[in-house]
Amino acid sequence: MKITWQSLFPKCGKSEKHSCMIQNRVIPKQSSVSRVSISDFSSSSVLSEELSNSLVGSNLYDFTLAELKVITHGFSPSNFLGEGGFGPVHKGFIDENLRPGLKAQSVAVKNLDLDGLQGHKEWLTEVIFLGQLRHEHMVKLIGYCCEDENRLLVYEYMPRGSLENQLFRKYSVPIPWSTRIKIALDAAKGLAFLHEAEKPVIYRDFKASNILLDSDYTAKLSDFGLAREGPEGDATHVTTRVMGTHGYAAPEYMCTGHLTAASDVYSYGVLLLELLTGRRAMDRSRPSRAQSLVDWAKSSLREPRKLGRIMDPKLEGQYSETAALKTAALAYQCLGQRPKSRPTMRTVIKTLEPLTNFDGVTDAFVYTVSINSNEAKED
Repeated sequence: MKITWQSLFPKCGKSEKHSCMIQNRVIPKQSSVSRVSISDFSSSSVLSEELSNSLVGSNLYDFTLAELKVITHGFSPSNFLGEGGFGPVHKGFIDENLRPGLKAQSVAVKNLDLDGLQGHKEWLTEVIFLGQLRHEHMVKLIGYCCEDENRLLVYEYMPRGSLENQLFRKYSVPIPWSTRIKIALDAAKGLAFLHEAEKPVIYRDFKASNILLDSDYTAKLSDFGLAREGPEGDATHVTTRVMGTHGYAAPEYMCTGHLTAASDVYSYGVLLLELLTGRRAMDRSRPSRAQSLVDWAKSSLREPRKLGRIMDPKLEGQYSETAALKTAALAYQCLGQRPKSRPTMRTVIKTLEPLTNFDGVTDAFVYTVSINSNEAKED
């Protein structure tokens, strides 16, 4: 039976003036350890509170719209953080008196734009995945709101924003080499957790704007609206409508719609290129041959001299050439045309971990100057 959003949330229509969640309640923990998925909601009689009760041990809060207006000061422009495919994001602050057991903290409140690129399905996907999957390198979902036509998500606040802003913003402070490796490793751990889950998850929209950074530059994956459960049993892939971000999407996925964990690995390789070069995955402002970062940079990844020419000039040479070469070789593997030739994210982690021991100072140019005996005597 086809799922409709009216069947999942029968009281959420635009003309209905009802809240689709039981207010002032925390979703309770369940004794079951099985994970609920979107495919579980196939009955036309499914109610929103059944969705709430199905989220195992999530401890998500279902906020009222009035509460979210209070903590964001009416979604004040002064609290505006940015806007993506989902909709606008505002900073807010929850004080200790808002809900029993909910600690005082800064939060980011994402408000679904009904005319935007994402919709109800992506909102529900986010609630289901982030409500059940918790990891130190995945952004924490604190709660949500579904009231009338409003769809909002409440996350932990990440002070440094997205990697995209930190890496590409015109007047941003350059990210040091050692920090770039740390970010790459953190993101790899987040992807590995998804791929190795009991029910594997394919992220499908891995990119710099979906990697958020805390005050210590710890990286966390965010925005799971396009995530999909991976193939199970003897299946080799799942087939989906092609979605994602141009420049990051794996070529076989773009051509066939066949989605695998290797599709995420390809996108990860693109991110490594961005960290190495300081260039965006796709930049229409550049000459045609240089607009696609993969097309422009991939051939230089295995040659030290060529690699030096494409490294991010903002680094000013302050990086370990050994670590850069190994990172570039890893990126080349991740970008392999054949999905089966790409490494797993577990292999990526094992490759990157030793590179964190290199400091940010170049080890590329070490010269020895010979001094003849006469010059030595004169000294």
